[in-house]
Amino acid sequence: MQPLYIRPEIATDQFLPIFIESSLVLVFGVGYAAVITLAKMGYFSKKWMPVGYLFWVLQTYFLYDFAVLIQSNHFTLKVLMVTMVVYLFVPHLYFYLITAGENRYEKQDDMSKTRAANNTPRA
Repeated sequence: MQPLYIRPEIATDQFLPIFIESSLVLVFGVGYAAVITLAKMGYFSKKWMPVGYLFWVLQTYFLYDFAVLIQSNHFTLKVLMVTMVVYLFVPHLYFYLITAGENRYEKQDDMSKTRAANNTPRA
C-alpha cells in the first residue's frame, strides 16, 4: 500500500499572486544584500542602509504572505521567519569577519616588516 500524501489545494486563480510574491521575495532579497554590501564597502553612503533594511522588511513580509498563500503549516512559517532574522545579520557578520581577519593579518605583516627592517645587514 502506498502512503497517502495530503497536500493543500492551491486554486488556479492564486497562481499569479503566488508567482509574483515569490518573485518579490527574491528581488527584495537581492536588493537588501546589494545595498547593504555596497554601503559597507563604501560604494554607497551609509545613508543608504535604511533603504537596505526596508528591502529586508519587504522581503520578510512577502515571504510571510507567500507562506500563507501556499498554506504552509505553523512550523514551516516559524522556520521561515527565523531564517529571515538570520538573513538580517548575515551581511554584518560577513563584513565583521573580513575586517577582523584583515586586522589580524595586517598586524602580523607590520611585525614581519619591522623585524625584516631591523635584521637587515649593514654595509
